[in-house]
Amino acid sequence: MLLIECPHCGPRNETEYHYGGEAHVPYPQDPFQLTDQQWAEYLFYRSNPKGLIAERWVHSAGCRRWFNAVRDTVTYEVKAVYRVGDPRPSLDDHPAQTTTSTTSSTSTTGTSSTTPTGGTS
Repeated sequence: MLLIECPHCGPRNETEYHYGGEAHVPYPQDPFQLTDQQWAEYLFYRSNPKGLIAERWVHSAGCRRWFNAVRDTVTYEVKAVYRVGDPRPSLDDHPAQTTTSTTSSTSTTGTSSTTPTGGTS
């Protein structure tokens, strides 16, 4: 079981929390001027780093307050927690690496396969 440190209540089991998405995503300045594609990108497209990511969490079974956490997506370890409105802490020991690219290659049979980050299937 993951233990998450609430900045208001202290450490609690992960079952007391709900995930709220990626932190520090700026709201569009004029959302009424966005195309459907731009609005969809704002709503649904998020970074998918291998490493550290800032996330929003709510302590739903406790104080019911929102906070941000920096979590390592490889180890699932929570590296830091901080209150909403505070800047993201600088954690230089594990920089995030984005892994959203895919590559395409042709096998000896002439068929093409696509796998994440450069492998072939």
